[in-house]
Amino acid sequence: MSKITDEVFKNVVSHAKEYGFVFPSSEIYDGLSAVYDYGQNGAELKNNIKTYWWKSMVQMHENIVGIDSAIFMHPKIWKASGHVDGFADPMIDNKDSQKRYRADQLIEDKIAALDAEGKTDEAEVLQTDMDAALKAEDLQRLKEIIIDARIVCPISKTANWTDVRQFNLMFSTQMGAMAEESSEIYLRPETAQGIFVNFLNVQKSGRMKIPFGIAQIGKAFRNEVIARQFIIRMREFEQMEMQFFVRPGTEMIWYDYWKQARLKWHLGLGTSAEKYRYHDHTKLAHYANAAVDIEYDFPFGFKEVEGIHSRTDFDLSQHQKFSGKKMQYFDPELGEDGKPYGNYIPFVIETSIGLDRMFLLTMINAYEEEDLSTEERQDSRVVLRFPPALAPVKAAIFPLTKKDGLPEKAREIMDRLKLDFAVQYEEKDAIGKRYRRQDAIGTPICITVDHQSLEDNTVTIRHRDSMEQERVPADQLEKIIGELVSWGKLLA
Repeated sequence: MSKITDEVFKNVVSHAKEYGFVFPSSEIYDGLSAVYDYGQNGAELKNNIKTYWWKSMVQMHENIVGIDSAIFMHPKIWKASGHVDGFADPMIDNKDSQKRYRADQLIEDKIAALDAEGKTDEAEVLQTDMDAALKAEDLQRLKEIIIDARIVCPISKTANWTDVRQFNLMFSTQMGAMAEESSEIYLRPETAQGIFVNFLNVQKSGRMKIPFGIAQIGKAFRNEVIARQFIIRMREFEQMEMQFFVRPGTEMIWYDYWKQARLKWHLGLGTSAEKYRYHDHTKLAHYANAAVDIEYDFPFGFKEVEGIHSRTDFDLSQHQKFSGKKMQYFDPELGEDGKPYGNYIPFVIETSIGLDRMFLLTMINAYEEEDLSTEERQDSRVVLRFPPALAPVKAAIFPLTKKDGLPEKAREIMDRLKLDFAVQYEEKDAIGKRYRRQDAIGTPICITVDHQSLEDNTVTIRHRDSMEQERVPADQLEKIIGELVSWGKLLA
């Protein structure tokens, strides 16, 4: 498989648009920064990734259930969670270029440059100074570090900086028919709080026993000032999160369990283990006692695709405090063997994966520019080697020609298959060009109907990865496709 370089990454982005995976949002109006739309093939791929996650989390675990909470939530929720007061980035502007940057990212880029130059001692000092300033929330010190380190604006090449300011990342809006009657609410910056505030509803209605989990897939919104690297960092994005509620004192056991389980899920897609790594957090959020990121080696370096966090009892305790409602669990098992019965606020292990980043990871991992040249002629193709269960189109049906009853036979087969699978019918252009188009969107098999099909009801199957062909009975297609795209191959 070809190595994914920066140049190939640009080709992946271009391919995503050309073949209906990802479009710039509002493109006919010159676009909207850091917002993207998913096209016809992108929507299918995205839904299939969500299905893989949902099946692995909810369907395969008896003690995990799923919910779908509202995007609009009571504003006190975000006060309790700390987002109103603390969900902000330190920003700095360059007066000459009029560009805004995250102060800590500017310093981190400088640290990376020093490391690349072999100046590790200087890099360590700079890292220590930045960590201390961030911990103390000393914005003036951050500016001093930037100036002392001679960090310049990448655009203007000057160090004409403003003061550092905190910039809250939440989008706010008003709810109410009239302005004077409205109240300020927020678009949720994460999906986790919708799970926490429904903890008791789910536990009681589902008669759930600790340990148990609540899973959710949903949109979140952050007013990112620095949005870059295609769909890596966007203002509107989707998360797949699971909060696992456990007995206090057992959280590290479950933290280690989910750390291993989530990496196994990623590797189940066939990605090389060398492309992944764990990144343990040395600086923990105030609510956590352990945190690790699963990172993937993108063309621009390792980036987080999933986080596993031991959140202690912070979230439920905060909502108990701010709402006045008890968020405790009665644990009957604590009454066994002479132990007293107990009420407690559960600890939480969180697994949180960015769906858009996972989408990009899947595209990059599947993309291949394959040289098919022989001594006689030059040839190549672009193929997306998706795991068949994730492929946007599971099979394409081609009549060899547009006459002699072949289109009618092909459509008869398609009408039967589309009851169970996402399939496409195509009759335009030579068969070779049709194969190439399906390779480019990752279709696992193509089915060709020819004159022999009318005689003995057999068709030719051409496989995407090997390009090998075989003759099979048409009435066996449901079984062949079903086995090929089975979720069991990924979930086993």
